[in-house]
Amino acid sequence: MPDYMFLLESRLSPEQRAVMMRVQELSAAMGFNLYLTGGTVRDLITGASLRDLDFTVEGNPSKIARELEKGGAKILSEDEKLRHIEVLFGGDVEGSISGARDDHYVRPGTRPEIRWSTIMEDLRRRDFSLNAIAISLNPASRGLLLDPTNGLSDIERGEVRALTIHSFTNQPVRLLRVLRFSARMGFRLEGRTQEWFDLAIERELQNTITPEDGGGELRAVAREERPTVVLKAWEQHDLLEAVNPNLAKRHPDYDAITRLMKVREDLFTAGFRPRLAAPMLLAVLGRLKDREQAAVLSKAGYRSAESDAVLGFGEEADAAAKELSGRKMNAPIDAYRFLEKVPLDQVAYLLAESRNSAALSKIRAYLNKWRPMRIGLPGVANELEVLGMARGPKFDAIVEQVFAIQLTGRGKTPEERVKILRKLSGIKEPPKKKEKKGAKGAEKAHATAAGKHTDASAAAAKAATKAHHRDRIVSKHGAKAAAHTRAKAAGAKKSGGRK
Repeated sequence: MPDYMFLLESRLSPEQRAVMMRVQELSAAMGFNLYLTGGTVRDLITGASLRDLDFTVEGNPSKIARELEKGGAKILSEDEKLRHIEVLFGGDVEGSISGARDDHYVRPGTRPEIRWSTIMEDLRRRDFSLNAIAISLNPASRGLLLDPTNGLSDIERGEVRALTIHSFTNQPVRLLRVLRFSARMGFRLEGRTQEWFDLAIERELQNTITPEDGGGELRAVAREERPTVVLKAWEQHDLLEAVNPNLAKRHPDYDAITRLMKVREDLFTAGFRPRLAAPMLLAVLGRLKDREQAAVLSKAGYRSAESDAVLGFGEEADAAAKELSGRKMNAPIDAYRFLEKVPLDQVAYLLAESRNSAALSKIRAYLNKWRPMRIGLPGVANELEVLGMARGPKFDAIVEQVFAIQLTGRGKTPEERVKILRKLSGIKEPPKKKEKKGAKGAEKAHATAAGKHTDASAAAAKAATKAHHRDRIVSKHGAKAAAHTRAKAAGAKKSGGRK
């Protein structure tokens, strides 16, 4: 049996792990049984990234949510009737806390009666088997996998299976949802589920999907990593009209979606975990006019503040780009500090849609150069400490100054950084060691003697050369005199013979 807790904790980010520990502590203190459920467990098993944490408690989750708020968590939405709370935990971790419940239908297609229940009943009332799996977080059974509908087997087979013949009749929005899960995970619909799906389409149950339920799926698709495959699956089955007729008529802006998906991949490579719901929703609605976009969001159940935030998102991002390209941001350190405060989803939107070349150049430098320099700043601190400066406010200020200098392209090598650190800290280079006087005198005498010896050798060589030259001259003159004598003797002899 796999150790699911070890697998889970090895896949969680440090921030997610801290959230899970905190929710466990609060649940134990309040006497609630706590479980990880739904998408978190599904993504854990399939190896997908754990985007959020879904908790289910056997009790009222509002008490836990109130305590989490005191620690800085933000309640995004709360459905008191269903006891379901969407939460932005500390460390920007997204997730939800729900109360275990059972949905009792008097007859198929009617509104269910909500009954508070145990975790096993909660899992059995869910939509598809792959979402009906839980992991216990309770001390006595921590890590125990609960799978009453055999969803693990369906995941292994790559199938999406509805849990009841009335699944689509009770909640027609599941027609959208089953295609979303199938498209996202590359799974096929299980045989009977496909039959039930086709029957529901034949009965035109898609026309009974409420605008609010369709809006919920629109929210969900904006958070998908591959929204294009989901939207095209909806269009293929003529279900996009159930989300919004105008969107179905104009079609999603697939080019804008593709650009944003490419940016998200680049941000992942740079070490970010972007949440791009707002810019992705704008990309989906990109072919609609502003007035039409507002109508879609209103019909989908977006509150006025939510709608304004989405519709004004582009203008807010463009304003940030304009400020970034202004004179006040000429210094790299000023641009860096400004970008540190710009929300990541705005950065992604600008990379995908902006034509402000000056702002884009600084954003790319921030992602690819400046942040890696920042990550390496502890090494600069170590270098300063080695030079002999104690840590403190002045120490930290000097490290920050070096970072600002590095952003301009200086201080790339250790030698350059040490020079900069010495100058900023006032730490001078240690004096060079003085040589001993006796040793220096002996060395000088040795050098003098060697010089004299060299001079004497040169003089002797010069004298030898001169003597050799003189001997050659003497030899030459001697040879000439001898020749002259012989010639003279020969002439006398010849003259005597004639007499």
